[in-house]
Amino acid sequence: MQKLRNAGHTPKTKVRALVDKFGKNAGGSRARRVSGKVLPVVVAGGAIVLVGQPLVAGAGSEPEPTTAQVRAVDNEAPLPAPAAAPAAEAPAQAPLAAPQAPPAAELPPAPAPAEAPAPQEPPKPVSKSLDLDYQAQQTSYWCGPTATRIALSSQTDALPDQAALAADLGTTENGTDTIHQIVDGLNEKLGDKGGYIARDWSDKQLTPELTDQLWSDVVRNIDQDKAMVANIVATPGNQPPGYPSGQTIYHYVTIAGYDAANKTVHIADPANFSGIEDYWLSLDQLASLIKPKGYTA
Repeated sequence: MQKLRNAGHTPKTKVRALVDKFGKNAGGSRARRVSGKVLPVVVAGGAIVLVGQPLVAGAGSEPEPTTAQVRAVDNEAPLPAPAAAPAAEAPAQAPLAAPQAPPAAELPPAPAPAEAPAPQEPPKPVSKSLDLDYQAQQTSYWCGPTATRIALSSQTDALPDQAALAADLGTTENGTDTIHQIVDGLNEKLGDKGGYIARDWSDKQLTPELTDQLWSDVVRNIDQDKAMVANIVATPGNQPPGYPSGQTIYHYVTIAGYDAANKTVHIADPANFSGIEDYWLSLDQLASLIKPKGYTA
């Protein structure tokens, strides 16, 4: 396109020249008439822009292009290109597919079945009495040796007779003086199976703590199949079954069992008063009978 020498002003003669140039028909001849519309001429930034409908109309002639545009630029940037047609709207995105489960090989291993709980220790019996070799005392003062012999039978069949055991314990016609002599005799006869100790209450006040200790000792020893020996003082009004009611009895008995449900203690009694070999006493009564003396634990 030919540049214009004067970009700031476009003379009318040049406008007319443009009209003459683009106003010819297809054969190159001058148009006989111009459409009734005024040919628009726009001058913008030193450029001449000519836009309009077909410039020449004639019978039998081919139509001119619908739009004619001429730009002459002198030291000016070109006009911006027409805006591009908006892009066709993208189709709506298909919904995301649900996540697929991982293949079986990738699944975590199933938890191992829980192991069966280990068998629990059977509950301790609420009542237990030992199988003892009972004998009644052969003299009025051999209750200590006889009660000791009955207790020994819970752990051994090698049982001495009452006379030999009385000699070993130091028993006299006045009886066996203290519970310590009984403990020594039991441990000597049983060796490693012994392990008895003396609970001497002669200088103590009877308290709930002492009674609880007695119960604990009874349960522990009977559960270990170890009978015990107790030295008691039975006064009138506080006596075991069958005892002479008008006398105070200084005596030894064997503890053979317990009943936790009733808090009672099973007694094997070598005196055999009224033909009664064994009986049950409440824990509290047994503790009151032992109080002046003691017992083996």
